[in-house]
Amino acid sequence: MLKDFRDFAMKGNVVDLAVAVIIGAAFGAIVTSLVGDVIMPIVGSIAGGLDFSNYFVGLSKNVTATNLVDAKKQGAVLAYGNFLTLVINFLIVAFVLFIVIRAMSMLKRKEQAKPAEPPKPTREEELLTEIRDLLKKAKKA
Repeated sequence: MLKDFRDFAMKGNVVDLAVAVIIGAAFGAIVTSLVGDVIMPIVGSIAGGLDFSNYFVGLSKNVTATNLVDAKKQGAVLAYGNFLTLVINFLIVAFVLFIVIRAMSMLKRKEQAKPAEPPKPTREEELLTEIRDLLKKAKKA
């Protein structure tokens, strides 16, 4: 087992995996901050200041509180507001990534759409062109 792990590590897979995990964690923190601190306040202001994270349904008759923290102290609650917030965050991030990837794809298509310039003629081709032109002049004369 140790030999297999050593072979696996020597191929570079472990290093690649570690780098991917670190980059993924950093990207996740950036996206979480972007959505939570920048995008969701804008969405909340557009939606009239709604805070979805405080939405819940009491599962017992003892729950009479109007906020989630107090309701959890009184009994079992189904706190669907956090789930709703995460779904909205996911949809926002997915939409933003879709727009970014689509814009990058359109830019790449524009670059590919430009026809490539023909290569410069070689010395042989230039000489053949001169000979052709001289022969055309000689026929006309």
